[in-house]
Amino acid sequence: MILSERVNNFLAANKQYHYDMTVELAQIPAPSNKEEKRAAWVKNYFDSLGGTQSYIDDALNVVLPLNCDGCDEIVVFMAHTDVVFPDETPLPLEIRDGKIFCPGICDDTANLTALLLIAKYILENNLTPKTGILIVANSGEEGLGNLKGSRQIMKDYEGRIKEFISFDGTFGYICNDAVGSHRYSVEIKTEGGHSYGNFGNRNAIAFLASMIDTLYTIKVPPIGKTTYNVGTIEGGTSVNTIAQNAKMLYEYRSDNMESLAIMEKFFNSVCESYRNMGVEVNVEILGKRPCKGIVDEEKLAKLTAKAAAISEMYTGIKCGFGASSTDCNTPLSMGVPAVCLGLCEGRGAHTRGEWLEIDSLPTGAKIAAAFIGDYFTDF
Repeated sequence: MILSERVNNFLAANKQYHYDMTVELAQIPAPSNKEEKRAAWVKNYFDSLGGTQSYIDDALNVVLPLNCDGCDEIVVFMAHTDVVFPDETPLPLEIRDGKIFCPGICDDTANLTALLLIAKYILENNLTPKTGILIVANSGEEGLGNLKGSRQIMKDYEGRIKEFISFDGTFGYICNDAVGSHRYSVEIKTEGGHSYGNFGNRNAIAFLASMIDTLYTIKVPPIGKTTYNVGTIEGGTSVNTIAQNAKMLYEYRSDNMESLAIMEKFFNSVCESYRNMGVEVNVEILGKRPCKGIVDEEKLAKLTAKAAAISEMYTGIKCGFGASSTDCNTPLSMGVPAVCLGLCEGRGAHTRGEWLEIDSLPTGAKIAAAFIGDYFTDF
């Protein structure tokens, strides 16, 4: 979509506003499951623009519904408020060499502010979309947020959402497939004891090590791409104590639903085999992200092509395509065509050195405007 003169004038007039909003929002802490401060900021932002129909739902999504009453064909545009970092005090921000350095600045603050800027244009011009539109600053995309925000939207508007677009990441990549994952905390408990006086008692660390070795013997299913990983281990008391407890964090991922089921079956069988040895095995599910289900491939291809065409028009970068773990997992698992694309340029996502190219902000705003504007007659 080629932007109108009115839109281009708006974006030019609000370039500094967009930058200032990005700098301000980036510093507000928002670890997954603790997004209240950013949610309140976004709600106040919508209210200040006259979007008083916006609301914060049970998952801490900030939702701006447009023309959704009585509409059974709703399109979702979202960008997530949470960042992967646990900070609950203002996030450190530094500006130098044409870049903004701040944890979470690209993932996903800059994408969110581009979405919010276009919401400003819609509200100030009192525009009505051709179909129902949900503009969502969503929660819980990162890590143990477990996609709670996108899950809540799909639940609350079940059967009414026809397309789903997430703004996340950087220029040049379109995610149109879902990598599902299962994440667990696994704890083993034994009687333990003194390393000399109770020698021969069972050691929880030894059993955990054996379990890890067993989990690593699986040959991954040949369908799609499947991976597994033990990320952390902990346990024991001292060098002269037979460990009573040991714990690990374990996950497996796949872009294929059948392969994910095979991995789940194997994991459960391994846990049960160690229980049969007489040790206590406690499993806590930390998160489950679904794979893509049965989606109308023609509709998904059309949405993917639109996303790529708009992104390439304004960035000049040829888009790549593939599967990732994003907010699109939820709609794709439920048969709703969904894509995820980035509205900024930068590097270092999920590191303390993450940075945003400042000059990419206007380009990202144009992509968001072109994509969202396609659903309006008078944009």
